Amino acid sequence: MFKTLKENINSVYERDPAARNALEVLFCYPGLHAVYFHKISHFLWKYKLRLAARMVSQFARFATGIEIHPGAKIGKRFFIDHGMGVVIGETAEIGDDVTIYHGVTLGGTSWKKEKRHPTIGDRVIIGTGAKVLGPLTVGSDSKIGANSVVVNSVPPHSTVVGIPAKSAKRDESEVHDNIDLEHDRLFDPAFYEISLLKSKIFELEGKLREIENKRG
Repeated sequence: MFKTLKENINSVYERDPAARNALEVLFCYPGLHAVYFHKISHFLWKYKLRLAARMVSQFARFATGIEIHPGAKIGKRFFIDHGMGVVIGETAEIGDDVTIYHGVTLGGTSWKKEKRHPTIGDRVIIGTGAKVLGPLTVGSDSKIGANSVVVNSVPPHSTVVGIPAKSAKRDESEVHDNIDLEHDRLFDPAFYEISLLKSKIFELEGKLREIENKRG
């Protein structure tokens, strides 16, 4: 237990430059508290103590502003930064070393009792206010930009932005050297497509001028 606690505290140090010491992280980081409440509620859920599990998760929601359903499966070193308004649904699955920011929803798109929430791979970063909806998969080492709405699966090593979010394949070599979300550098598929269209229009206008000049 102490090894896991130390791992989680170290993961906060690695991903939040505002963290100053272990006691501050232990007592003042609601994301860490929510994860440990979830460990308790998930244990109760697994042994069919459903009401007790929901009561623990509801208390955690009241205490931290983070709502994680007891049925959700969460990997190692999961870090929720700030955390207020985070919602993680019952059938969500989250890999190791995942980071999410406040206002994120891992939500469902069906009322059926089936897999209806996302599966998040390892080392994924999900930006502030992003919504990942449905039983889709977000591949490992991917980044989801702030306020994006993801409704389709995302390949590994991708960055997705926009509403609905669009994906751009990233160079695998940059994944481990650069793990920051870097909101100011995220690839914008819409801007890229508009730039291509402008270039094409400029090229066509040039050819049209050439034809007009030849005709006199």
